[in-house]
Amino acid sequence: MVKIPFTKMHGIGNDFIIINQIDVDYHLSKKIIHQLANRRTGIGFDQMLIIEKSSLEHADFKYRIFNADGSEVAQCGNGARCFFRFIHYHGLSAKKNIVVETKAGILSLFDKDNGMIGVDMGEPIFNHEKIPYQQNSQNDLNLLFNNQKYIFDVISMGNPHAVIKVNDFDSINITEISKNLQTSNAFPESVNVGFLKIKNKKEIRLKVYERGSGLTLACGSGACAAAVIAIQNDWVDNPVKVVMDGGELEIFWKNKQSVVMVGPAQIVYEGLIELND
Repeated sequence: MVKIPFTKMHGIGNDFIIINQIDVDYHLSKKIIHQLANRRTGIGFDQMLIIEKSSLEHADFKYRIFNADGSEVAQCGNGARCFFRFIHYHGLSAKKNIVVETKAGILSLFDKDNGMIGVDMGEPIFNHEKIPYQQNSQNDLNLLFNNQKYIFDVISMGNPHAVIKVNDFDSINITEISKNLQTSNAFPESVNVGFLKIKNKKEIRLKVYERGSGLTLACGSGACAAAVIAIQNDWVDNPVKVVMDGGELEIFWKNKQSVVMVGPAQIVYEGLIELND
């Protein structure tokens, strides 16, 4: 019997379990992660974060991100803030600025001294090949669904996002529209789909249907993607508040280069996973 300590956390409702694998490898398979993510028969979470040693000289740690279906992804903004809180809570570092290696690249995390945590998410990617997005005459940044055309922008914040501006959330089928985009050949690695509603120049509302997890209470990289699109189109000011069902984040597109996200991260409880050898 293998006993694996974990910490359950959330960043404005986007929930995670975090496992420290700095000194041990638990060899968690895709099947086991999927079973643990089940909210009725497992622990329940949107993503699992696994902390490891980094092989990079300038990085303090490395962490990997796994969706509820067991698939590994490159980026998670809310998870980054939870990682930072985990590191401090468990005494793994006392640094106020931490550099972490991820599949998407290097992230810089910092303590805001007011209980909030900042994450420099790096520069947004608009190049279609790097997102990746395969554009052609049939999917020219629009989706025809139930005789309604939905225009979207594509962007990567270390993971691919399609952002759709809407007037309200109630009149659209978020799940079906998202599934249509996620299974489209235009997105060879699938896509996170954000539905953006402008409240005023200082605030936007957002819902994100994440690949591998579905509709979540919040999505940090999705908030960054939506904010960048809104700022780029001059719909909102910079910085801007992004309000999701789980809470709110402040997003600042610094000098139209790197994107900085600020928000909370909370510990819910700790426990042990028992697995047969």
